[in-house]
Parts: sequence; structure tokens; C-alpha cells
Amino acid sequence: MPSLIDEITQFIQTNISSFYDTRLRRLQGLNLKNVLRRKNPYLFKAKYIYTAADLVKGILDAHLSSQEETIFGAFLERLAIFICQRTFNGKKSAAEGIDLEFEKDQVLYLVAIKSGPNWGNSGQISKMKDNFRKAKRILGTNANARNVIAVNGCCYGQTLMVDQGEYLKLCGEQFWNFISDIPTLYVDIIEPLGHDAKTRNAAFEQEYAKVQNRFIGEFISNFCAEDGQILWPKLVEFNSGKVSSSNRFV
Repeated sequence: MPSLIDEITQFIQTNISSFYDTRLRRLQGLNLKNVLRRKNPYLFKAKYIYTAADLVKGILDAHLSSQEETIFGAFLERLAIFICQRTFNGKKSAAEGIDLEFEKDQVLYLVAIKSGPNWGNSGQISKMKDNFRKAKRILGTNANARNVIAVNGCCYGQTLMVDQGEYLKLCGEQFWNFISDIPTLYVDIIEPLGHDAKTRNAAFEQEYAKVQNRFIGEFISNFCAEDGQILWPKLVEFNSGKVSSSNRFV
């Protein structure tokens, strides 16, 4: 009978393809207009970038990095729920803003899963607290309800303050041990996460090169003078000017 680590490894190797597939599909669906409008042109001017190739690579990499964090975060959430389901019969919660719920040592835990410890601003944290309060109130009306504890689980990183008052914050090693009872799990999962990475990333890099080349050509056509100089005022107008026919993308 396979061990829990074997099952986790199998789950990762079977499902990690969803990350690569989504990542590649999002790359293929990009267009330069949308990427340019989401990035700060003043920052790139301040970084002394003066070639179309460097500018395009900078905005493309920044966009993809942010996107990949979101995609991979969704995969890690699925992995955490699977692990907890196998260990404590945990399940995806139906409560708003709660990703996982399970019972351990006669305590019902409500878990909001985030990628890392610095995931949100004060407003987003307040919203998470509100979601915890609502879920606790609903569960508190159940005569069979036990002690209920809210947890903000972070897949990587560290925190010195576990007790945040209304909830516990568990990061990295603490979080993965919490949902699995395997102290070394946070290290154990790193190898299977690299399954088929070289092959899948090679396909991504080929597509990335095509998108980058296409974006460079489009950028030069729209935002460079005949002598090749970047027309920064035109780029800023396109990015930040009042919407009008004068800053449309060709």
C-alpha cells in the first residue's frame, strides 16, 4: 500500500501539468496593448531603459511573474486540500473566503490558504477576518460544533507571530506540518514539483521567444521614431492619457 508521501508525489506529478498548461495558454493569449496598459511606464524610464527589446522584456517578465504567482498559488491550494483530505478527511469549504476545513484533536479548523506571508493589504486582511467571523457564527449555531479556530495558512515563508488574535498564521514548514502531520513535508514536496519541468519549460521558452519578438515589432511600429528612439511621451499618453482616438493602439 503506498505511503502518504507516495500519494502526494503521485498527485503532484499527475496534476502539475495544469500549472504548465495554464501558464502557456495565458502567454499565448497575451497582447501588447493590455500588457503595456498594466505596467508603469515611469518606472521603466527611471530604470534607464532605452531599447525596445529591453523594455518589452521588462514589461513581459513583470507581467508573467505576477501571473505565475497566481496560477501556481491555485495549484498549491489544491495540493494542500488533497493532503489534508488524505490525513484528516479535510475538504474544500463551502464558506465564503475559506479554502479548507477539517477536524483535528476535536478542534474544527477553518483555513484560508495564501501563497506567502505578505499576501495582502490591510483591507484584504480585514476581509479575511470578516470571512472567518461569518463562518464561525454559522458553525456556532450547530449544536454539534466543537471549538473552532481560524487559520491563515501560507505555503511558503516564515512568521514570528503565530497568534494574530482572531486567527493563527502558519507559514511554510508550520503550515505543511499542520495539514499533514509530516514535519519534513515542506522539503519533501520540492523534488516532485520539478517533475517534467525541463521539458515543459523548454516548450514555454519557445513560445516566449515568439511572443517577445512579436511584441518588439509591434512596439517599434507604435512607439519608436524612424531613427529607433523610444517615444516616451507617446507611450505615457497611451498608458495613462484620457481615453480617446489619439492614444489608440495601431
